[in-house]
Amino acid sequence: MLIIFGKILGGIGLFLLGMRLMTDGLRYAAGRTLADILAASTATRLRGILAGAGITAVVQSSSAVTVATIGFVNAGIMDMPHALTLIYGSNIGTTMTGWLVALVGFKFKISIFALPAIGIGMGLRIFGHEGHRGGIGDAITGFGIFFLGIAILKGTFAGTAAHWNLAAFSGNSPFYIAAYCGAGFIMTLLMQSSGATLAIVLTAAAAGIVIPRDAAALIIGANLGTTSTAVLAVLDATANARRLAAAHVIFNLVTGIVALAILPVMLLLITDTLTMIEGGAPLTTILAVFHTAFNVMGVLIFLPFHHRLVTFLGKKFKTAEEDEARPRYLDRTVVTTPVLAIHALGMELARIGAIAIRMGKGAISSETGPSPKLKADRRTIATLIEATVEFCGRMQRSNMPETLDQQLPNAIRVSGYYNDMSQLALEVAKLQRHKEAPDIPELARELAHFRRATVNNITITASNDEFDLNRCRLELEKTRDNYRRIKGDLLRRASRDEIRVSVMVRLLDLLARLRRLAEQAVKAATYLDRLKRLESNLEHDDPVDEQGPY
Repeated sequence: MLIIFGKILGGIGLFLLGMRLMTDGLRYAAGRTLADILAASTATRLRGILAGAGITAVVQSSSAVTVATIGFVNAGIMDMPHALTLIYGSNIGTTMTGWLVALVGFKFKISIFALPAIGIGMGLRIFGHEGHRGGIGDAITGFGIFFLGIAILKGTFAGTAAHWNLAAFSGNSPFYIAAYCGAGFIMTLLMQSSGATLAIVLTAAAAGIVIPRDAAALIIGANLGTTSTAVLAVLDATANARRLAAAHVIFNLVTGIVALAILPVMLLLITDTLTMIEGGAPLTTILAVFHTAFNVMGVLIFLPFHHRLVTFLGKKFKTAEEDEARPRYLDRTVVTTPVLAIHALGMELARIGAIAIRMGKGAISSETGPSPKLKADRRTIATLIEATVEFCGRMQRSNMPETLDQQLPNAIRVSGYYNDMSQLALEVAKLQRHKEAPDIPELARELAHFRRATVNNITITASNDEFDLNRCRLELEKTRDNYRRIKGDLLRRASRDEIRVSVMVRLLDLLARLRRLAEQAVKAATYLDRLKRLESNLEHDDPVDEQGPY
């Protein structure tokens, strides 16, 4: 018995090794070709499905296609609706493993091509080294090892069929079908390869160890088990990665439930159809057709609900960036209540201001260019400003007091100033990426002092209990004076060849943007302060100071 188990483990090990070599070899040999095909093949749903199926069939790995798809979505190259079509297709493409086992592993003498394939593949690897030829060599070697594993499994199960007949553990009760389905899931979970489970099921079915219905239930379980790889891979991943993994789980779960519900009917239809076409077919072919058929059926089920699934997933697995980009105070229910509407608007604008100030401070301290966080904050501000403008539009369309209606443009101005700050922050970060600096201690100190002063300028404009508009304006005037003084100093030093003209131009650009960053912050604070005073004066009809920004 130990020898038999050893042969089974060895066969599975060779099968998995062959699969790994085929997948990695083909991916390496193809280089960016697979990625380019994926990125360019989602113009329509059908093309996306065909691309996902075709590439998965070639590389023998739905995980490779899924990981590439996640990368495209996160990079903004592909959106979720198109990415999902690739996921649908990859589920069809992964059934190619069953076809390889059924049509090649059981219809040809494996040793005729398996051993030569290993020899040819290793020859290409030795002489091809690390290039594309070496990748093709790995793939051919994996192909040979793959079928050696099938041969070992087939021979082992054929010799033990009389002792391991699982028909005794079968019955018409749904319990037995569910048990076999669960067994397929667990096998795939443990081996992290539905292909290995399929190889075991098909070779066992061909040897008569398991009856067709139970083998089909095992295949459904293996199909469900493929989701475990995706789930484990995205436990601590991005929101888009988790959404695509969830789509994979939902697709396979629904498809598996439907396939289990109509299992006897599907097997009967497939068997009768193959009998009519070919006069009969081996059990391995019937099971391979079944595997492909219920995955195609799953795609046909999901296509009408494609956009609903995208919408549903879009509401799940929010990232911190996405949560921050959702308006926190702008609720439709407060639009018709002036005091509440103004309060909500002021609170949301203060939130936007806090992000803009954070961006400004982060940009000034940056030395490597715009960081991913800085870019994410920029997107967040753009989303919140869009929501704020829409909210102001709804307020104007309602019965607002005239005083309030006249002040709404100021709210738009505030959002515009914060938008300018976010753009300036990106520009400041880009300019600070350059490492060249004047080797003049006095000038270096002045520049460092100007940066610190700018940070202080934008920090004190934050809307809080300690906010003082007069102080903001006074500090801004000092910054403007310092800007004019340092600008003159730079021009004089450049005219004396103490610093290069290119360095002078970059520093002047940087100083101008830092000054504008402080100016936009104070302008936004001025109008936001006026808006908040309007909130407290609204019920008393007190006049509002119309003095413009300093």
